[in-house]
Amino acid sequence: MKSGSAWLASAGPDTEETFLNSLDENALAALPWLFEFWALPHQLPPEGKWTTWVVLGGRGAGKTRAGAEWVRSMVEGATPEAPGRAKRVALIGETYDQATAVMVKGESGLIACCPPDRVPRWISGERKLVWPNGAEAQVFSANDPEALRGPQFDLAWADELAKWPKAQETWDMLQFGLRLGQHPQQIVTTTPRNVNVLKELLARDGVAHTHAPTEANSAYLADSFLTEVRSRYGDTRLGRQELDGVLLDDVDNALWIRGTLDEGRLAESPEVTRVLVAVDPPVTGHAGSDACGIVVVGIVESGDPAQWRAVVLEDCSVQGVSPNQWANAAVAAYHRHGASRMVAEVNQGGVMVADTIRTVDPTINLRTVHASTGKVARAEPVAALYEQGKVAHVGTHAELEDEMCKMALTGYEGQGSPDRVDALVWALTEGMLVPAKNRLNPGIRNL
Repeated sequence: MKSGSAWLASAGPDTEETFLNSLDENALAALPWLFEFWALPHQLPPEGKWTTWVVLGGRGAGKTRAGAEWVRSMVEGATPEAPGRAKRVALIGETYDQATAVMVKGESGLIACCPPDRVPRWISGERKLVWPNGAEAQVFSANDPEALRGPQFDLAWADELAKWPKAQETWDMLQFGLRLGQHPQQIVTTTPRNVNVLKELLARDGVAHTHAPTEANSAYLADSFLTEVRSRYGDTRLGRQELDGVLLDDVDNALWIRGTLDEGRLAESPEVTRVLVAVDPPVTGHAGSDACGIVVVGIVESGDPAQWRAVVLEDCSVQGVSPNQWANAAVAAYHRHGASRMVAEVNQGGVMVADTIRTVDPTINLRTVHASTGKVARAEPVAALYEQGKVAHVGTHAELEDEMCKMALTGYEGQGSPDRVDALVWALTEGMLVPAKNRLNPGIRNL
């Protein structure tokens, strides 16, 4: 649905002139303050009965204006002195200074958005706005959640929730105070980030949301800004988050992201020249043990090793089983795919790992490997292969891919141990990163 301004702009100069000439003096004076006429679709409150409205958007998408205008619409009455629907408002930003500078005094803040006869008075010593009709808005900082213990409100505006330093504590304190009136409501305006407080909020009942990329508000942004940021960040994870306003279900600084995996996904496997099965055994073998990572990878060799490609064929990891059971699962995968080699990490079990596998099948062509560096250091070169477009997944391997997207530069962000990722890293290291002459040598490899 077009806004009034969009309709007017697309109607042509004759229609625009006719429309403006049809308005009397009072209507012309009021037109600049009728936000419903000028607003973009994502800046207007959703229909239905909701408690929380989340406005997700890229940088400059008009989120702040949406928050200020909604608060204004709830506070103002029919005349400057008439009461509105809300009387006690909480304004929460990342810090006191930032909340004041953006939400109160900014170009799209509350003072700038109000008509001259309804501009609220700013009392800096109390961090408070007071409207002519007596409604009040109090500024709070997400660095100081305890300040929200005690006050009570019928309306709240939370700006940049995904950046709040004490997000969960501040959000919880706000919810306890949002208890006045018949139907207290709140608006959240934020550029999305993969933080729990935002993800959990979006999953709750009674929460509505609107969304827009940076370009939705292009009429109010410099062309040079849009050109520059799109050319620099348009095809990156940061661009999807900060410009498209997309909530990415990936860990910050993750080595793998779902978008990259999806782009390279194959419905069928190409013809491969070698198949490797990698095994990352657990320390123990009982119901509560970590998984035994077992991943099958195919290598497509063609002339120059720099042109080789790899495909992930299967994640056949098992959990809560005995050593004999995981060895049987690995050997079965080896034969099922016609593998040329099995690679097994021996850090946890030493020679017992090789003995367990060879007890099941002594004919397995087995390479044992020993981890001498950390998981992240081993995984980074493999992640680079994905970025270079040299690795694709055949079908979807949900549990493996979940672990991959939780591997960050700072470590694994998931629960337990990333055994599936470890097995994947061993397989692709052996198949793609170890020089061919060294792959032929027997013995334990340290990586």
